[in-house]
Amino acid sequence: MVKRMTLIHAFELLEKPPSSFADAMAVFGNDTSLRSWVFQLLSNAGDVTQFDGEQVDWSDLRDELATASLFDFGGKRTILLRNADKFVSSNRQQIEKHLAKSTTASRFVLELDSLASNTRIYKTLLNQHALVDCRVDDSNKGSSPSVAKRRSFLMGYVARRHSTKLSRDAADLLMQLVGDDCGILETEIAKLALYCEPGQSIDQTLVEEVVAGWQGKTVWQITDAIVDGNAAEALRHLDKLLSGGQRPIALLPQIAWSLRRFGMATSVYEHFIRVGRQQQLEDAMSYAGFSHRQSDIQKGKKQLSRMGRETAKQLLKWLLDADLRLKGTHSKDGPDRLLLENLVVRLAKEAAPKNTG
Repeated sequence: MVKRMTLIHAFELLEKPPSSFADAMAVFGNDTSLRSWVFQLLSNAGDVTQFDGEQVDWSDLRDELATASLFDFGGKRTILLRNADKFVSSNRQQIEKHLAKSTTASRFVLELDSLASNTRIYKTLLNQHALVDCRVDDSNKGSSPSVAKRRSFLMGYVARRHSTKLSRDAADLLMQLVGDDCGILETEIAKLALYCEPGQSIDQTLVEEVVAGWQGKTVWQITDAIVDGNAAEALRHLDKLLSGGQRPIALLPQIAWSLRRFGMATSVYEHFIRVGRQQQLEDAMSYAGFSHRQSDIQKGKKQLSRMGRETAKQLLKWLLDADLRLKGTHSKDGPDRLLLENLVVRLAKEAAPKNTG
């Protein structure tokens, strides 16, 4: 890989590290674990000095950037500025002038929660230096990695960090149960690796036994209570999980996975009707991910009928809205729990009065 990497996702950078790094980089995005792993990679490349963007002044940082490394024998010293969002806003012109230089004594790395693509800093880094994208959620589908890429990263880089192997089905189930956060996923993979004998891979059965366990059963009880229109029962089970240390951002994907199937089955069934295909509701449910076991299909049909088609049609929109809010305006402790509880009550309330599909 050439020195100027321009825009690269953290997945690619970590899986295939370059032989050298650009003189300036911005490591940005919502996944703090990905950012941390990128910094580990930079630390392995040589001398690194860190500063807090909320405490350092530009004059002090400028002097550090002008000081070459005394220990790397010709290599670049890296100046890492953590929590740099406010610093960039306050020192934009100085940073722009520094980035415009053709050569620098030290490598300059900015850690940012976000970086708008229409800013001069972004464009200069893109054209002359490097940008490392650490976003993994679905709030920006134009930039977020696909499910296939997230799966590949878990099976490759993350599994290797714990000297284990992860099957495709196990990776998919983990993402359904836990969500997109790489730190939470790594924690679960590290725990699962302890259950494996030498040479054994983490498979779907192990994930179901260790990760799901009683928590997985409780999630099913929540979704069953929701489609039954029993808000009180759903909230009781939800409180059990939250009190046990589960985070709302990890619980929503698990709850949504089950409910989403009802919305997808309804959409597929209505598509069959529009195009004149003479297929049964069972076929639509199979397309949507329901088990092929007859008992599960019949249970799902009863629940869908009780919920009603109009409510089921809104599920995908409601769940997406909750996901975006949980990763944005309601991401902090307190508001995240309130959002999840309100969602459960709303879904149960909408399902309660519907008796026919």
